[in-house]
Amino acid sequence: MQVRTIVTGHSADGKSVFVSDSAAERSTAFQSVPGFETTMVWETTPGAAVPAGNQNPAPQAKSWVPLPGGTNLMFITFPPDSVMGSPSFDPAAAGAEYVKVLPGLAEKFEMEHPGMHTTDTVDYGVLIDGELHLELDDGATKKLAPRDVVVQNGTRHAWRNKSDKPATMLFVLVGAERSAR
Repeated sequence: MQVRTIVTGHSADGKSVFVSDSAAERSTAFQSVPGFETTMVWETTPGAAVPAGNQNPAPQAKSWVPLPGGTNLMFITFPPDSVMGSPSFDPAAAGAEYVKVLPGLAEKFEMEHPGMHTTDTVDYGVLIDGELHLELDDGATKKLAPRDVVVQNGTRHAWRNKSDKPATMLFVLVGAERSAR
């Protein structure tokens, strides 16, 4: 997915300026899961301050799951679930590609419950295009339409695309500490 990223910053005398206008650098169209695309647009680390540096930190981000106090901005395009149900789908190849492309997030997925995962984040998700279903660990689901917003509070969940078209979400993940219950 081509994502144009316009970044502002400060000149030497403190005036606001455009620092860059370019395509997001960390974008992947998965080979083993046709139609699955991820783009990490930006990352802030815990304790981030402004004015920030002029370099995009996303290409060097070590994890797709931010540390407490950090954030990650990303787009994810989910192919129809039928892609994973195809006889040609290779779960081992998909898993290996997830680990390579999505460090920190891939390890959160449950092998025995495909798609289910839990992160120590508050996620703001906006469905941009298509249709998705958010499934929680008790099997409850909610169908999302474009411009629907989900605030996902560190719960176990999965995204299901029951349609025959891709669906694209914009996410901001905010790293958080998990409280003891």
